[in-house]
Amino acid sequence: MGNDDNPIPRRGFLVGAGTAVAASLTSLSAEAQTSTATATPPAVATAAEGTLTLTSAEQAFFAAAVDTIIPADELTPSGSDCGVVVFIDRQLAGAYGSGAKLYRSGPFHKGKPEQGYQLPLTPREFFAAGIVATNAWSRTARGKDFDRLAPKEREAALKELESGKVELSDFNGKQFFEALLEITMEGFFADPIYGGNRNKAGWRMVGYPGLPAVYTNLIDEYRNKRYSVEPQSIADFS
Repeated sequence: MGNDDNPIPRRGFLVGAGTAVAASLTSLSAEAQTSTATATPPAVATAAEGTLTLTSAEQAFFAAAVDTIIPADELTPSGSDCGVVVFIDRQLAGAYGSGAKLYRSGPFHKGKPEQGYQLPLTPREFFAAGIVATNAWSRTARGKDFDRLAPKEREAALKELESGKVELSDFNGKQFFEALLEITMEGFFADPIYGGNRNKAGWRMVGYPGLPAVYTNLIDEYRNKRYSVEPQSIADFS
């Protein structure tokens, strides 16, 4: 995002991802960010056709968001074309989305960032409520839901959320942005078996070779040297 003449800055929201993120985000879980939100858990809605849990409105929101964070260019296809929305849908439909490994008995006091997730909402409920709040703000500020904004308007909206200056109704915009960014990065760099990183596009972009087990015996041979091979995923060994 930013200067179209330089493709890396156009992905400014992914700064710091690199190979370290690619190596560490191959699990199914995503750690949600601390939030001071007091939103009520949203009512259960019917999943859109072809999704496990996302409604049509949520699917449209996530597609617009991940394509803004990861635009199609000479480096990779767009975030949605790389399967990031599929990854998010599967995550929120599973144990992570239901908060299976989260302590959720309260009390839910305002926490510090290093204390992790502090909400009564499950991650599925958190993203649902965040999307509703963000679309309401977008309609007030720009006259349209987030996914209906022009690309530059969507970019500006995400930057406003990131800045922490946006007042969402009973919701912390900055914390929602951080959680959105994190799950987008996971979908872009996780093993393709989980639905994202289609055709290993994220791995190819950063030169990540895939499963460490397939090259650990070559570490000494290639120490301080470029190791360029076809990336290997879990599916390649199943």
